[in-house]
Amino acid sequence: MTPPSLPHQAPPPDEGAAPPPVEDRRHVVRRRWITAIIILLLVGVPAGYLAVSAQQSRESGRDKAAKVGATKVRPGWPSKVQRSIYEVPIPPKAWRVGFLETNNWRTSRLYVQFAVTPADLDAFLAELGTSRAGLTREVSIGAHDAAVAGWSWGPDNAWYGTTLEQPGPRPTRDVTVDLTDPAKPRVYVVSTAVP
Repeated sequence: MTPPSLPHQAPPPDEGAAPPPVEDRRHVVRRRWITAIIILLLVGVPAGYLAVSAQQSRESGRDKAAKVGATKVRPGWPSKVQRSIYEVPIPPKAWRVGFLETNNWRTSRLYVQFAVTPADLDAFLAELGTSRAGLTREVSIGAHDAAVAGWSWGPDNAWYGTTLEQPGPRPTRDVTVDLTDPAKPRVYVVSTAVP
């Protein structure tokens, strides 16, 4: 005995239903192309993004490694943040600017060198809180710091220097100026911060 069918129930698929229409070739090809494009977009775009991102990350890592692995002063300007932290206000019109930053668990140092005009030298020294009168006829940067930076002090040059100590966590700055050519003074600074 068969159960009675409910009035709103659809008939079973094998009873009186017509077979689904067969797609013509054009629709099959079109559907497959659309499916392939969707798969390509879903897989290809993220894969391309990952490849570009990986390359940028590699390049960034090389740049950071070059900065961290530097062992001598190299050409370029320290960042504004570095200049602010170490309190080294390099004049904007300075040239032959180079720097090196070193850090360890006890101290952090910023080594900076640059050439300036006599007026910019006076402004730089004033911003540090000193003047040419505050410089003594000597190199104020120690031999160890000079070796780290790759600096050497020729005996025939006119070297003048001073050490500017500050209280608390503010950095101590050793400043040495080469006044051999008074029209183009060269400035060497080692700023030491102790946390």
